This record gives sequence, C-alpha cells and structure tokens, in this order.
Amino acid sequence: MKLTWYGHSCFLLETAEGSVVFDPYAPGSVPGVELPPELEADAVLCSHGHRDHGYAAGVKLSGREPGFRVKKLDCWHDEKQGALRGKNTIYVVEAEGRRIAHLGDLGHELSPSQLTALGRVDLLLVPVGGHYTIDAKTADRVARKIGAALTVPMHYRGPGFGYGVIGPVEDFLALCDEVVRLDSNVMDPELIRGPVTVALKCPVK
Repeated sequence: MKLTWYGHSCFLLETAEGSVVFDPYAPGSVPGVELPPELEADAVLCSHGHRDHGYAAGVKLSGREPGFRVKKLDCWHDEKQGALRGKNTIYVVEAEGRRIAHLGDLGHELSPSQLTALGRVDLLLVPVGGHYTIDAKTADRVARKIGAALTVPMHYRGPGFGYGVIGPVEDFLALCDEVVRLDSNVMDPELIRGPVTVALKCPVK
C-alpha cells in the first residue's frame, strides 16, 4: 500500500486491490500546487463539487475495476447543516484488510451515530486548517474520537502553498501526542507503527 499527497486534500492511494484518487483539484484552484498531468487511477472519489475538491476530469481512469470496497458517510461542509457550504461526503476505502477514511471538507464534529457508522479506521485523512473546514482543535477532537492508528493532516497552508485564510499544520501537530514528519509526499503505511500523526511534505510547484 502506498499513499501519495498532491497537496490540499488530494491523495493517490495505491493498493493491491486497486488505486483511487481522493479530491483532485482544478488547475489554478489551490495556490502553490498543481496535479501532475499524467495522474491515473482505477477510481476517483470527490467529497463535494467545489473546484478545489471535485475535479474528477483531472484524473485519467485506467478502465480497470478496483477490487476494494467503498463506504460513504454523508455529513456537512459547515456547522449549520450545509446552510453555508453545502454537503460533504466522507469516503472509506477498505483494502488489504485496512480501512482508509478521507474526511473531505468536514465542517463539524461527528455525532456519536456518525462515529458508529464510520466504524474502525486504520488510516485517517483529516482537514485541519479551519475557515472552510474544522480547525486544528476540532480536528484533534475528531481524530481522537476516531482513534486511527495513523492520522495524516490535510487542507492547511504552508510555505508557498494553500489558502491564506486557513491555518498552518503546526497548529494541529502541537496538539498531537506523537508526530512523524516525512521529507516526502509519499508514505508506506506498513512502515510506520501507530498510533501516530504523520505530516507529509507538500509538493510545491
């Protein structure tokens, strides 16, 4: 299994049962990052239709039928049940005996019933920048309740990338018990023993 971060909330997950891209962004929609033009996968999952998350056309589909299972959980992009920014979808991919959850642009804490519906998570991809999503403190509470072995923050700003109105990843990492910083945008989940938060390096253009 391999996870590659392309900045913002876009990841390529490659497994023995197929590959999937989460939340590809449109050209010019996210400062400082661009998707590689040759990005290819067996499937694309978009948490919602905004340009910085729903650019499925940016991924070339292989035509292969992936063997992994996908579960979705409906939620909201804000704390007012979508009144501000609409709906959001959490996707859980089940592959190689692991469950990988991408929270998209989650804008609120998850209810007990939503946490139950989400179930066990082994690898969690969580937004932490605030303003458009949950902020660092809320993300920390959400992550602790989910209790994944590996947690990867996304949707934040850093040197040369991201929206200026959202917070840096350091605000979230300061709240975490155990942190591993990788000098790469690629990780092999099998090589990292949790529970731990893993900060990947953003591939700034």
